Amino acid sequence: MNVDMKRIIPALMPLPLLACAADITNYPSLARRDAEKVVAASQIAPTPSISQTPSNLTARLVALVENARLAHQSFDSRKAKAERAVVASGNFGSEAWGSASIALADLESARSDAMIALADLDEVYAKTRIDGADASPIIAARNQVIAWVGEEDRVLAKLRSQLNR
Repeated sequence: MNVDMKRIIPALMPLPLLACAADITNYPSLARRDAEKVVAASQIAPTPSISQTPSNLTARLVALVENARLAHQSFDSRKAKAERAVVASGNFGSEAWGSASIALADLESARSDAMIALADLDEVYAKTRIDGADASPIIAARNQVIAWVGEEDRVLAKLRSQLNR
């Protein structure tokens, strides 16, 4: 009888692993143990409430719009430098191109500060809508910040296209 060992050996390979499981019908439970429940409960921080009294909401909106205004002002103050650098950028990989890329990244950093304020406004807006409260003051604040960010996006898109020509 000719036995094909290439077929038998792979079929027999899992057999030693069966010796590792003394009782293959009694697996440990995957349910949380009491100690794990205590640790998990201690790690859960209560979610801070965004719901505001009208005066707190107004103060928060004023602060967020002010943060966005300052970020937009910073963007505007860096814009001329970035524009000059992009105009003088030269060929891809040149020193002037690298300087223009850095100036553009600096400008994008200022934009990201305005985006943080917008994200916070979006969070307040969502919470207010979920609570069923009047969101019109938040909408007005968001629209102002969205306008600033939109203007910044247009400037960045124009400069990126000029730099990558």
